[in-house]
Amino acid sequence: MRRIGFGIGIAALAGALAGCGASAPLTPPPGETLPPAPYGAPARLDAEELLELDALAAPERSVELRRRSEEREDDPFDLPPE
Repeated sequence: MRRIGFGIGIAALAGALAGCGASAPLTPPPGETLPPAPYGAPARLDAEELLELDALAAPERSVELRRRSEEREDDPFDLPPE
């Protein structure tokens, strides 16, 4: 019985911690402003635009993952220690 109570307590704690995520849109702290507009930009970016990643920051995967083991080719630079 003691293990069951402990398990239920851990599950309740995990559920409470999972509910701590932000549910409101991001805004700067009181008294602070967003960063200035980048050079050449017509207007200041809002919080959502600042969080968007460009293609170089998060590139798409372009190689196919291996599905099964394959024999490695000989590597001429894989030398034993001297």
